[in-house]
Amino acid sequence: MSNFCKEVITLQLGHYSNFVGTHWWNLQDASLSYDPETPPSEIQSDILFREGQTSGGHVTHTPRLIAMDLKGSLRTLRQEGSLYDTGKDTSAATWEGSLMVHKESPAKKNCFLEDLDKLDRGEILAEDSFYSSPVLQRSGAVSVDTVNSQLARIQKGYCLEGSVRVWSDFLRIHLHPRTVSVIHQYNHDGEAHRLEAFGQGEALLQGSVLEQLEDKLHFFVEECDYLQGFQVFCDLADGFAGLGSKVTEMLQDSYGGRGILTWGMAPVSHPNSTPMKELYHVLNCALGTVNMATHSSFFCPLTLRGGLGRRPSAPVVFPHLNYDPSLWYHSSSVLALALDALTLPYRLKNNSAPMWQVADSLAVSGRKVVAAYGAVPFPMMHGGSLPEALSACADALPWKSLSACPEPGDGRCYGQWATLKGFEGQRLTSSLPPGTQPATPLHGLHSGEDVLESYIQSFYPTSPLALHLVSTPSALTPPFPQIFSHSLNTQGFLQSQSPSPGSRAPPVSSAPVMTSLQSGPALGSWLSELHRGAVALDICRVAPSFLSQGPEMADYKEALEELRLLGRCYRDEMTHSSSEEDDD
Repeated sequence: MSNFCKEVITLQLGHYSNFVGTHWWNLQDASLSYDPETPPSEIQSDILFREGQTSGGHVTHTPRLIAMDLKGSLRTLRQEGSLYDTGKDTSAATWEGSLMVHKESPAKKNCFLEDLDKLDRGEILAEDSFYSSPVLQRSGAVSVDTVNSQLARIQKGYCLEGSVRVWSDFLRIHLHPRTVSVIHQYNHDGEAHRLEAFGQGEALLQGSVLEQLEDKLHFFVEECDYLQGFQVFCDLADGFAGLGSKVTEMLQDSYGGRGILTWGMAPVSHPNSTPMKELYHVLNCALGTVNMATHSSFFCPLTLRGGLGRRPSAPVVFPHLNYDPSLWYHSSSVLALALDALTLPYRLKNNSAPMWQVADSLAVSGRKVVAAYGAVPFPMMHGGSLPEALSACADALPWKSLSACPEPGDGRCYGQWATLKGFEGQRLTSSLPPGTQPATPLHGLHSGEDVLESYIQSFYPTSPLALHLVSTPSALTPPFPQIFSHSLNTQGFLQSQSPSPGSRAPPVSSAPVMTSLQSGPALGSWLSELHRGAVALDICRVAPSFLSQGPEMADYKEALEELRLLGRCYRDEMTHSSSEEDDD
């Protein structure tokens, strides 16, 4: 790994954020190469990973990660991990009296975790019900025999949809002993002692919870040579929104010169939800958005819901995905795949943009909330070119909203960062013979950057635009779910002929993705709708218990007023008059 990097520390706060984060870290781990003969990657992995050594002298690479969740959320995962000797005294205390032992049956591991244990013990997996994946042995792929290489070379149809209950059920990487933090005051399961309200989360960051977080932060920060900042994945619809607000405030106070990029995660649906819980979700989203935006360099909601209100429209539909929106295991994988591209600008070896630059270019004039969009996967024909793929999307941009904030389609945008990732092996230009008339203006351009810039600016002609094109795709090795349509080949590109009915389609092992981070007037309408949904509730009458642990009523009303004013920051001349009517 490189001797110089601009390290990033990740915090995951809440169960759904840990679902997204687990998929995201699995993607990062799948891209690691331990073969010195492998060509260098475009992505600098030691920005996210730290190098360590076990007591046996084995070199390890673990995430710079702090993951917080509730009691009962780990199942088979040991809080301290299994890589290192944590130094805990496990000897029994001396006791001469009688003992009564109560044993609880340990949670049973699913087939994927059992296979990981076999690989950790050095066993070779049997190839029954596996797919051979020769397409992964391409330029940049690992060739030494590691856990990564075995999972990449031989893909098994695990079908974990029925066995994933918590995020550790599909975690494929080892974590550092200081990574996981369990909040014992609240339960993950059951009806009692649930972290459901914003004020409960705010009140958590004190005492042992605060001490543990500060201890873990100091450990990861002190070993960094050049810390560029923090990325925070935080649940937006439950009490973790309050905890995230306090955590980002602490980061801002202690590390104010660093970037703090906060991603507010919300699933499409919650298990065992009730009308009262839905009211709580609306209020948590409103308070979490305004508070985390205040204390972050930028705040971006990430969800496949059709909206964050009580009556959202249908979940986001992607033309080439067959995912189940109600399964957290599925929806979080889509968001993680998009997040792999959205976070690329500050993770590249060359021509990278530090966190502060990305945030400062978008969060102008107090507009700290940004929206994400993604084409997952980007529809590109195998053997085709980028001009051909974009010309097929001439009438509408190929991406969908990942923030419950539809694009207005009127060409107004204050700024955006667009990323195209995973086009390896495809042509970025048409490479026309001399004298040939290009079919479209895009076909006449001479670089992929020019092609993509020209295409996006045809929809946003006056918007500042930053671009990144990275050929390396995300490696979709197990346990990433096979949620792709049969119109895609193994590399995630469109194929001219789909497999015949009844035939067994090979798994998709990588996929091209296009994403965009935007700041524009559409966010003003989104924030205003969030504000109206919250103020429309007579909280003292319909949900008096919501404020039982804070905030005070005066602070609650002040936060909603700040949310209203935040929405006004996104006005321009065309929206000014209509917004005034809405305020009235």
